[in-house]
Amino acid sequence: MSEINAEQVAHLANLARIALTDEEIEHLTAELGQIMQAVEQVSRVATPDVSPTSHPIPLQNVFRDDVVGDNVLTADEALSGAPERDGDRFVVSAILGEEQ
Repeated sequence: MSEINAEQVAHLANLARIALTDEEIEHLTAELGQIMQAVEQVSRVATPDVSPTSHPIPLQNVFRDDVVGDNVLTADEALSGAPERDGDRFVVSAILGEEQ
């Protein structure tokens, strides 16, 4: 596995539009190098007969099934606590600035 250099880190930062100082580039180059070495070690240990997994323990859903109940709210009941409404809809303030 090839080593990562400061020029590659600077290029990646530029692609991600992240402004980095020379000191940050140097620091990240060392850290990314260590990460690459760790990945290389794991790659050497992994064998073709070991299937890749996302989690070491099998997971299962512990939630109950969604069942429609009799507790259905009317629009007026659902909107009764809303600070502002427009007919049968909630009114919320815009969260995006002018630049969006």
